Amino acid sequence: MRKIPRVTAIVLALTLLLSLCGCGASDGKTHLTFQIWDVAQRNGMQDMCDAYTAQHPDVVIDVQVTSWGEYWTKLEAAAESNTMPDIFWMHTDQILYYADFGMLADLTDIYSETDPNFYKDHYSEISIGNASGSDGRMYGVPKDRDNVVLVYNKEMFDQAGVAYPDENWTWDDMEAASQKIYDKTGKYGYMAYNDEQLGYWNFVYQNGGYILDENNVYAGYTQPATAEAIKYYVNLQKNDWCPTQVYFAETTPGTAFFSEIGAMFYEGSWNLLAELNNFPNMVGKWDIAPLPACPDPVSGDGRGTISNGLCYATAAHGKNLELVKDVLRFFGSEEGQRIQGESGAAIPAYLGLEDSWTTAFRNFDYLLDVQVCYDQFETCVQYINNATRRKWKSTVADQMVKVYNGEDIDSSLAYMQQVADSYVTGE
Repeated sequence: MRKIPRVTAIVLALTLLLSLCGCGASDGKTHLTFQIWDVAQRNGMQDMCDAYTAQHPDVVIDVQVTSWGEYWTKLEAAAESNTMPDIFWMHTDQILYYADFGMLADLTDIYSETDPNFYKDHYSEISIGNASGSDGRMYGVPKDRDNVVLVYNKEMFDQAGVAYPDENWTWDDMEAASQKIYDKTGKYGYMAYNDEQLGYWNFVYQNGGYILDENNVYAGYTQPATAEAIKYYVNLQKNDWCPTQVYFAETTPGTAFFSEIGAMFYEGSWNLLAELNNFPNMVGKWDIAPLPACPDPVSGDGRGTISNGLCYATAAHGKNLELVKDVLRFFGSEEGQRIQGESGAAIPAYLGLEDSWTTAFRNFDYLLDVQVCYDQFETCVQYINNATRRKWKSTVADQMVKVYNGEDIDSSLAYMQQVADSYVTGE
């Protein structure tokens, strides 16, 4: 495990330990801590915990929110000192790191007593993959799943006389609409910014390329379909209707969109509800559509959207391990997943409960077309990750910044390929 400065580790671990002990146990109940990083989901997580403790009044679960950056620093320090929270969220980017080093409890058999095929019957292959370690064992209970959608400003489309995006749209349609909107309104069209899940990864897979091969081992940056898609995406910023990455360094696409500066951007389903809440003056002015398809893919049908999903995890050596497993069994049950969905926290990972998430959207005067999110699960591509990606992803991300700033794409892709594969070949 990568070491962090010892003093920092001790301080952070002590802070976390104090938070674990803060509630005390003088009431005779077992107090569990549940660590998350998204304040927008806190109420939903608390609703789920309350449903469990209503059935188990001798248990108290304290939901604690920590910012994304601090979350992982604290969790690593806690792992070193064996003071990890009782329950915590695990991200696909991190699960292999923690699971492969023995920090996470193996939860493969959590349902074996009642339903040995539970995971296979109730969760998608993507959800199971996102909760698995390199050895194929389950180190988390699938929490949710997501995908990427096209967000568009209805008023700008109306002003430009352009029909709203639909399931028949292609990249060509998106470019044409962007140009018309820019010509008619002076506003940006599609805002293509430097991102993986919300950016070029989608274009790569729609064109028939790949970031990792079918065995999830070797990179595919120099594969022709991949290179073609990345070049297409990067070159979108050469159009007057698309801001450059210099602009995005100070203004995110979401900020530009909800300031009514741009007409379209790619967004994750996990952010939609928060954006309705945060920008009430925009409710009814915008909606979502499926991702435009590649019009002439090298292979495949031109469709695809990157899908990720979190899972619930616990420490391998937690002092309340058996009790926590029971809590996690509830979190992964139909009842627990339905509570999460209806709260609006996220789209449940549990198959067949996707539409429960719609409940929270009915609280607004305009019902966003969230059915788009559910329909796109048919063409989803699993979030890209393997055991070595943690070691090379920052180098690749840094090189992509240089590409957007004008560095030669072909030589950059060759470098990215070499770096990624070097952790497999040892060269």
